[in-house]
Amino acid sequence: MRLVIVGASGRMGCALVHGSAELPASRVVAGIDRTDSPAVGRDFGELAGLAPLGIVVGSCLDDALSAGADVVIDFSSPSATAANLATCARRGVALLVGTTGLGADVEPAAAAAAAHIPVLIASNTSLGVTLLAELVRAAARALPGDFDIEIIEAHHRFKKDAPSGTALTLGRAAAEGRGQVLDEVAVHARAGLHERVPGEIGFATVRGGDIVGEHSVLFAGTAERLVLSHVATDRAIFARGALRAGQWLVGKAPGRYQMADVIGLKTIV
Repeated sequence: MRLVIVGASGRMGCALVHGSAELPASRVVAGIDRTDSPAVGRDFGELAGLAPLGIVVGSCLDDALSAGADVVIDFSSPSATAANLATCARRGVALLVGTTGLGADVEPAAAAAAAHIPVLIASNTSLGVTLLAELVRAAARALPGDFDIEIIEAHHRFKKDAPSGTALTLGRAAAEGRGQVLDEVAVHARAGLHERVPGEIGFATVRGGDIVGEHSVLFAGTAERLVLSHVATDRAIFARGALRAGQWLVGKAPGRYQMADVIGLKTIV
């Protein structure tokens, strides 16, 4: 797998370089960062704390793809996602997007790109979280409607978006299991006097310290509770999952794919 990493200077960009070095079938051929990044012009291996790779970080994805690539993995900025989709579609290169906090312009850009290349957009590339979402969907479908659903997520103090993209993915899975639309039933904050409305899906957000990522989905019934949880202690799990998904994406037909396709388990089509 010839891999181009977008977001080279970020924590995930460096984690992907480390993860790729452990995969004999994977080879990083280019790293891309924003034009004003101090990473541009540096050796990608040294940037990631490894031995030099002989790959100088650039700022133009189109130029990087002209040298040949099998897949692009993008953990950069939401503002760049639509343009990266268009560039990969024009070059005929598969794209995995792990960037969170995406804007409204991304969906039409993804649909247009998917007519030409395989596209996978994931709020979380952990294989464990992927399985968790499917378990949540199945539990929401199986349990009676009088079980209340609450989603609790925790991340480090520097994370900007809340609820996290993963929490929203879990909320959508729960809503789909019940035949609901998340936007119609989600409650993102509670303060003052508020009696819970049946059918709500609540979100609670924690930010502090260096928490990598913790997500729990609580199904609270009368005299019993079911809690489905995932705890990440090392960001490397996201890189390993992204690399596995990137390898899986190579050679696939044009279209939209999900992490659940990668693990071979989807509770809905």
